[in-house]
Amino acid sequence: MKVGDKIKFLEEKQKYTIRAIGKRYAVCTKPFNVKKTLLYTIIDFKDKIRGTENLVFSLGAETDKECQGMLERLENNDTKISHRNFIQLNIEL
Repeated sequence: MKVGDKIKFLEEKQKYTIRAIGKRYAVCTKPFNVKKTLLYTIIDFKDKIRGTENLVFSLGAETDKECQGMLERLENNDTKISHRNFIQLNIEL
């Protein structure tokens, strides 16, 4: 997988786009047309889960720079995937 690839989860109708990827994590987004913004999810390949960042006020995932910053925070152990808001990783092949 690489930046720009599309990924689909079994419980979702719409595909996500990989915006930043490292050895353990990937930050993915998809359009949320109702609010004219994006939804994001973080994949943790090691723990086989996905979810949002554990910050009270997210720093955003609208731009490639914001997604890369999120990936760097995760890789540096500054943040994690939310323990209250995650699901098992279920990628459609």
